[in-house]
Amino acid sequence: MSARVAHIWRHPIKAHGREELKEIGLLENQTMPWDRAWAVLHERAHTDGSHWISCGNFTRAAKAPSLQGIEAAFDTTTREITLTHPDQPPITFHPDDSPAQFIQWANRLIPPGRARATRLVRAHERGMTDTPFPSISLLNLASNRAVGQRLGRPISLKRWRGNLFFEGLAPWEEFEWIGKRLRIGEAILKVQERIGRCQATSVDPATGQRDTDMLRILKDGWGHTQFGVYATVEKGGRVALDDGMEVLP
Repeated sequence: MSARVAHIWRHPIKAHGREELKEIGLLENQTMPWDRAWAVLHERAHTDGSHWISCGNFTRAAKAPSLQGIEAAFDTTTREITLTHPDQPPITFHPDDSPAQFIQWANRLIPPGRARATRLVRAHERGMTDTPFPSISLLNLASNRAVGQRLGRPISLKRWRGNLFFEGLAPWEEFEWIGKRLRIGEAILKVQERIGRCQATSVDPATGQRDTDMLRILKDGWGHTQFGVYATVEKGGRVALDDGMEVLP
């Protein structure tokens, strides 16, 4: 079976929900459109969010596990976001116009002793991905199944907070792509580096509760704490479910 696009995900607000898509138009040297378009500064951040900054300045699931339980739906026409969570009533708001009610909603998911959310900021030049370059994350369903087999139970794809998931590969084959170019649908991407993982992957997205020491599972099983790869877009174009993926010569 040849490799194909099996899932497409974006995360409108960094670390605060994800939504699954059927297709997306990728743009040259840009993050996925509307992926990490906003992020939530916490009270200990040393920036106004007007430029790219590292993830330590934002509220995120590594420090506030319950955030991993958020699901999102973003309307690109009205620019409204709807968020749901198993322990919260749903909320619909415009992130540029009425973020105050969202900050209050999000702070109810922050555990005592952790920095509180203070401000929702818009990413101006590129999405607030974890890399200092505009990245799109590529993940392998076979690698996810390998982790699940080691654990003895299936692992939700949502733990990895990825953008494009592929079927039809060997486990960990994605690590062989570093430095190579991939044709995915109409787009061409260049793979840059592996994705180092944090404690957010230890949280069950269905509940927002930590249930697995994922970093230990990765380290004990494969000698690293990485999952997936980051790529940049060399040539933009439409990418849809079931589109083929090939490694270019």
